[in-house]
Amino acid sequence: MNQVIVESKTMDSEIHLQSILIIDDDTELTDMLATYLGTSGYKVKVCNDGQSGLAEATSGGHYDLILLDVMMPMMDGFDVLKKLRVSHATPVLMLTARGDDYDRILGLELGADDYLPKPFNHRELVARIKAIFRRLALNSNGGTIEQDLLVNDIFLSPSSQLAKIENTEMALTSTEFSTLRLLMLNAGNRVTKEEISLKVLGKPLQAFDRSIDMHVSNLRKKMAKVTAQEKIKTIRGVGYMLMPN
Repeated sequence: MNQVIVESKTMDSEIHLQSILIIDDDTELTDMLATYLGTSGYKVKVCNDGQSGLAEATSGGHYDLILLDVMMPMMDGFDVLKKLRVSHATPVLMLTARGDDYDRILGLELGADDYLPKPFNHRELVARIKAIFRRLALNSNGGTIEQDLLVNDIFLSPSSQLAKIENTEMALTSTEFSTLRLLMLNAGNRVTKEEISLKVLGKPLQAFDRSIDMHVSNLRKKMAKVTAQEKIKTIRGVGYMLMPN
């Protein structure tokens, strides 16, 4: 097992560095990514197989983000993600084979926050990482909006990352939390998929991109475990709307 820790040498040691765990069996790629992300101001650790990666993600140090490859021997990225989501809501950016829609859709169904097809530009990777961290910061300290939200028996507290429906707590990923927050802020009004993609994922909506649909589908499944009432309405061909009280 090859493990690498890289920290930026250009930043003050007193400043908290956001930590990233890379789980990928491509050692040449992970060495490059560790160096690139380290010089970009992140603390990086690498695990080159799914088993050690899962152990590190669940029992090792704290990580702000996980970069998870799909195709790995012994334990692939899907198995790692399934086991991780049992106990951890750490944001996961999946690295998928280009053009393989099945990998992307399954990853989102299992709770991935975003995906990036290989091969990718390192600048795009950093842009995706920054978008996830901006979303986390907005959720945790509110950004321009800090108030708790209560709409149609759904309670959301950005400061504590707490989500409840009919007084039952829901375990949401950061992307699901942000999507629900956006819908609640616009309760009774339609929110387009383009708007959700830009404000939640931090990227323009691409043609045939089903990531927003998958995140909303995951939200609905979690709500359906508590209530039979439909909370999120589909606006066909446009987007979604959270039903008001």
